[in-house]
Amino acid sequence: MAEYDLTPRIAPNLDRHLVFPLLEFLQERQFYPDEQILKAKIELLNRTNMVDYAMDIHKSLYHTDDVPQDMVDRRVEVVARLKALEESAAPLVAFLQNPAAVQELRADKQYNLQMLNDRYQIGPDQIEALYQYAKFQFECGNYSGAADYLYQYRALCTDSERSLSALWGKLAAEILMQNWDIAVEELNRLKEIIDSKNFSSPMKQVQGRIWLMHWSLFIFFNHENGRTQIIDLFNQDKYLNAIQTNAPHLLRYLATAFIVNKRRRPQFKDFIKVIQQEQYSYNDPITEFLTCVYVNYDFDGAQKKMRECEEVILNDPFLGKRLEEGNLSTVPLRDEFLETARLFVFETFCRIHQRIDMSVLAEKLNLNYEEAERWIVNLVRTSKLDAKIDSKTGTVIMETNEPDVHEQLIDHTKSLSGRTYKLVTQLLEHAQAQAAR
Repeated sequence: MAEYDLTPRIAPNLDRHLVFPLLEFLQERQFYPDEQILKAKIELLNRTNMVDYAMDIHKSLYHTDDVPQDMVDRRVEVVARLKALEESAAPLVAFLQNPAAVQELRADKQYNLQMLNDRYQIGPDQIEALYQYAKFQFECGNYSGAADYLYQYRALCTDSERSLSALWGKLAAEILMQNWDIAVEELNRLKEIIDSKNFSSPMKQVQGRIWLMHWSLFIFFNHENGRTQIIDLFNQDKYLNAIQTNAPHLLRYLATAFIVNKRRRPQFKDFIKVIQQEQYSYNDPITEFLTCVYVNYDFDGAQKKMRECEEVILNDPFLGKRLEEGNLSTVPLRDEFLETARLFVFETFCRIHQRIDMSVLAEKLNLNYEEAERWIVNLVRTSKLDAKIDSKTGTVIMETNEPDVHEQLIDHTKSLSGRTYKLVTQLLEHAQAQAAR
């Protein structure tokens, strides 16, 4: 399944520290030779200040207790630089660690800068030192300290570009510490800046959106509301256009979210059209499964793709998250995906046939006869299926339902309202852009 590994496509859009969790997953799954993963880790670590970690991996890779002299020299350099930055930032750090002094700060940044300069002799040099110290801490792997200092730096920073850089660093630190609620807040702040900021070129804004979506994968597949939030973000016109233009591999994650999120059917129909349009630029078993079910009505193909989807999910660092309960190890998203995928196949198959042989249906659902019968009975009991089971003939008989005119009218009205809102938003943005010129 190495052909479906998206790490080479995803990694260039991440901070190098965010690549480590992906390599850890691949190493755990033994996706590639251990030596290859360890060499990739060292290559990444050489561009950070995590020298001790690099030394440990070097020893593990080459089965030795000795490390190259350049690593030893690098460690001395890092320690000396850290000490120097700590001394430069010390006056401001001391102020920020004093609760009584911090209470003097206000929402007005200019007032704060003047007050710090007049009362504490803290000027632009010390504020810049705090940023450099926070950045260095991040590169050393001290994500907690970096997050705190970057937050405090942004409260004092008046340079919008530097403040944006600090926000990216803060988001990365919160992701690496797995503080998902805080990470969502930082993600939303970044999105607001990216969408409203006047970039020097449109491509820089598109690149910002691409980075944001890649970083968000860590959050959305760990946060309790993530599968809804990923649809809210990725399915917006500007973000979906960025995916189609620069990062079609992200369709895997949007497709997965649509499949396991049953409340998004109106948007889902439009997404199927996107999958169909992009099938020549990107496809994998998950997108191909949707094409089989909703475009080609190829149920034998869907059955085959469902098995491949399971492998893709298990070997994807975002989708294959495992939960350990005692001696049991489960992949919740895999189980949820397969359950909903069977429902998709069944619903589409039932639209075409009124009387269905249970053995044929079991084959299409990748279940044996008894499992298929229990599964369908459960659907009928939970009112998810309007059908009867004829045990004598071993068939499922679908009840014919005329579409509710009122429900159709409501759906079309919602769709029209959404499209009108998008059109008005685009017109306003165009007018603002013209005014800015």
